[in-house]
Amino acid sequence: MANSNLYKGSLSTVILKLLKETDRMYGYEITQKVKALTNGELSITEGALYPALHKLEAEGFLEVELVKVDNRFRKYYRLTESGSKETTLKLSELERYIQTMQQLVNPKLI
Repeated sequence: MANSNLYKGSLSTVILKLLKETDRMYGYEITQKVKALTNGELSITEGALYPALHKLEAEGFLEVELVKVDNRFRKYYRLTESGSKETTLKLSELERYIQTMQQLVNPKLI
């Protein structure tokens, strides 16, 4: 996608949705899942992902589990109970936004 500004505001929602579907994931896994689901159209950089993960954790929406894998520690992220509720709210909000934008961009389809 040429203009990444169009989806930057949705990054937290994307992370929350993936974690709701997958139980727990680590950062690189999240980036690869997004790339696979969008056929390479969307690519999340580490510079965008980790601040978003840390913010979600600080807000109480994620909990972190450190797991030793091949003599290295990997941080797995999982939703808290409030994170699960926030995911539902964010997805509903995003869906309403997409519908509104669809009305503006292509009103004949509605």
